[in-house]
Amino acid sequence: MGLDRRQLLRWASSTGAAYWLPTHAWSQTRLSQDPFYCGVASGSPTADGVVLWTRLDPRAIRPAPDGTVAVGWELAHDAQFARVVQRGQSLASAAFGWSVHVDLGGLEPARGYHYRFVLGDAVSPTGQTHTLPSAGSDTAHVRLAYASCQKWEDGYFSAWRHMRADQPDFVLFLGDYIYEYPGTGSKLRKPGGGWVLTLDDYRTRYALYKSDPDLQAMHAACPWIMTWDDHEVQNDYAGLQAGDGQVGALDFAARRAAAYQAYYENMPLRASVLTQALGGLATGAEMRLYGQLRFGKLAHLYLLDARQYKDPQACNPEGKTGSSIVRPETCAAWNEPGRSLLGTPQEKWLATALAAAGSAGAKWNVLGQQSLLGPRDFAIGPAQKFWNDGWDGYHAARGRLTRALQQPGVANPVVLGGDVHENWVGHVLADYARPDSAKVGVEFCGTSITSRSGKADSSAALLQENPHFVFANAQYRGYGLADFTPGALQVRLRALDDVTRQDSGVQTLATFAVEAGRSEVLAV
Repeated sequence: MGLDRRQLLRWASSTGAAYWLPTHAWSQTRLSQDPFYCGVASGSPTADGVVLWTRLDPRAIRPAPDGTVAVGWELAHDAQFARVVQRGQSLASAAFGWSVHVDLGGLEPARGYHYRFVLGDAVSPTGQTHTLPSAGSDTAHVRLAYASCQKWEDGYFSAWRHMRADQPDFVLFLGDYIYEYPGTGSKLRKPGGGWVLTLDDYRTRYALYKSDPDLQAMHAACPWIMTWDDHEVQNDYAGLQAGDGQVGALDFAARRAAAYQAYYENMPLRASVLTQALGGLATGAEMRLYGQLRFGKLAHLYLLDARQYKDPQACNPEGKTGSSIVRPETCAAWNEPGRSLLGTPQEKWLATALAAAGSAGAKWNVLGQQSLLGPRDFAIGPAQKFWNDGWDGYHAARGRLTRALQQPGVANPVVLGGDVHENWVGHVLADYARPDSAKVGVEFCGTSITSRSGKADSSAALLQENPHFVFANAQYRGYGLADFTPGALQVRLRALDDVTRQDSGVQTLATFAVEAGRSEVLAV
């Protein structure tokens, strides 16, 4: 489908433009089954807008002669939809996987809303969403849940049920929403379908994950802020270089393009993230996820993409792609100053945004990114061994980031991460080579929703080897809750009792506090 960028924005963001939609919009009066099989979601919030999302079941719809289906939507102040704020219709088509993205504007800041979709006699579940506070407002409290890594075959998604009960204002998802593996060895539940390689494969895998009722309910409960990591495409890929597990002679650029399109189709994202429309993805065009969100004057969130632009991992043995454990003294490229995890344009954007933080007056400056920032040396003793896929493999880039966090006016830096399937809590140091270096921020890297850590818990020994961390645990799956107020940040690590049980309970594994003005993590 030859949509240019202008047509794409009109098509995928057709918010209430009922005047140009075809007259068949409401003609599907009786449907044989529920078309809203993937539930509903909202995300990409701003102070005056939000994106509403759903995806239609192609088995339940009857497209018009032009190949489209027009879906009605409503936004209201109340759950009964007696006080409708906006309503309209939006087109869905096979070209976009029958997804619907409604990019709303003109809303009130810091205001909650209810929304739903309608197609014929079918009405979707009702979702709840809300906008961000206005940029200069005095906001008293924000609860941000952060999570990552939900592998279907490793456990049930009951973490989302418990998170919903914890009532976060926003969910920050930090990557690995799906996994591309066949999952045939699982004794718990199998995704089916073999390796995920093509656009249809990715669409099918997302539909499977989104069939989970606990995940659907959490999506409907509040807005999500989304970024990705590697498994949305392929394990350990870097930019346009394939990772490990490459299957057959498939062109990786084509696979990445299919994966990126499917990600857009299944997330509450604005059409503007497709910087050159769908066709550009096949030529390696970016899908722009990184950006800044402002929670009034309370907190600024810098959402990063540490996968799409990264340089290939250094010093893999025998030219293999993907990741490895590396001894820096044997790796000439380890300290090369030009190597980047974020890519030069994103690095410059972040440094500029942080430089402006002082004038914006945010109490907290939060980085939402994929992995562990602080070094994690796996070798006990004077030798060193590091994993080369995360920040440890991009030593110079990490130095540039920590220097950017030390710019005047960058108040109370907080780094949130995921990827490693373990909880790590610690301090961001001005110079990690010196353990007595100044603490310039704090770090909370979360465990996974289900994905296994892959090894026995050696946290105690590793904490001694890496003293900038104060807590580590590889045993539990779960998520984090970060409560921001002007005077303090409190973080609770929520841990499932048993991820292999659908009825698993939850506990608070640990609680930490950070006082505003002090980059010091204190156990509560």
